[in-house]
Amino acid sequence: MEGQLSSKSLDWNLLWKQDKKTDSARNRRDYWDRRAPSFTNSSVEDGYTEPFLNILNAAPDWTVLDVGCGAGTLAIPLAKKVRGITAIDFAPAMIELLDSRCRSAGINNIATHVTGWEDDWSSLGIEPHDAAIASRSLVVEDLRAALEKLNNFARKRVVISAPAGAGPFDPQLFAVVGRELKPNPDYIYVYNLLYQMGIYANVSFVVKRFCGTFANPEEAFDSVRWMFEELSRAEQTRLECFLSAHLVRAGERWKLDYERRVHWAIIWWDKF
Repeated sequence: MEGQLSSKSLDWNLLWKQDKKTDSARNRRDYWDRRAPSFTNSSVEDGYTEPFLNILNAAPDWTVLDVGCGAGTLAIPLAKKVRGITAIDFAPAMIELLDSRCRSAGINNIATHVTGWEDDWSSLGIEPHDAAIASRSLVVEDLRAALEKLNNFARKRVVISAPAGAGPFDPQLFAVVGRELKPNPDYIYVYNLLYQMGIYANVSFVVKRFCGTFANPEEAFDSVRWMFEELSRAEQTRLECFLSAHLVRAGERWKLDYERRVHWAIIWWDKF
């Protein structure tokens, strides 16, 4: 129809900036430092890590740049499959945890750096790798700049992931608290922007199941508290009451009586 905008004519990088929810907490290092310990819980990674690494399909002689590596969700299992990994994250606690896990497992082919998307990676001696990956780490203001940078640091393949729909946010909890869920831009912004950049990417969807357990109800609350930058006393009370009603015993620990599923889009392309 005349006058109707198509996905080709839209500025997807501008839309990303406009639709990106302002959340100052998640842009701070201390926020991710506090969350770092939860990233070592492998029980909440079911259905995600293996499909991502299968799509990466790295050869044994490859080097991989892991941007936003966290505590090593991908770097740790990937280390035994490739020649070397450079793992970077802007949260020092994440890198400390990854280094600790490497020491405990006797892994010596992961080099780590505390650095972020906007920093000069070359100044740290980081050069292009055979593959560059960014798993759930596109927490950036300028999406185009991040994608171009990732593409420039990969010689053979790039693999990234972005949420599909609400992503890691639990709509049920937002309803309980009494807030409207307005998730950040999802994978379609990334895919369409790549198309406008002349990159014809592939997309595969995976479902990550959250099925972790908690030492106590307080830990269960902390595991979902991150979804809300600030909670009023009334909102916090409603959330605590909901969790208490849905927490059940799992041996000596606790778990929720419902399973939450998060859909992720894994996007990848090869360099030619």
